[in-house]
Amino acid sequence: MSQPLVPYVAVIFTSTRSLAHDAEYSQWSEKMMGLVKTQPGFISVVSARDPETRFGITISYFKDEESVKSWKAVQEHREAQRLGKEKFYLEYSVKVATVYREY
Repeated sequence: MSQPLVPYVAVIFTSTRSLAHDAEYSQWSEKMMGLVKTQPGFISVVSARDPETRFGITISYFKDEESVKSWKAVQEHREAQRLGKEKFYLEYSVKVATVYREY
């Protein structure tokens, strides 16, 4: 990640994937990764998942809270969230934090 000017906002999404719907999940995941990169105020995203436990973490970085709210309101993102709750995740958590210092 390039060094953005602080402060900026980190959206920390952790989840445990279900065993079902892998192909559909992959399509939606790829679509969301592409879409978030086009959002105003988006800085970068990093993601990792353990294939054995299916636990994953994705951290998306945005310029400010307003940019995060705009991303949350994108209709396709809202649909992905709905599908995540209904099909893709056994459990998940979202944390939003402001980063004041980076070194």
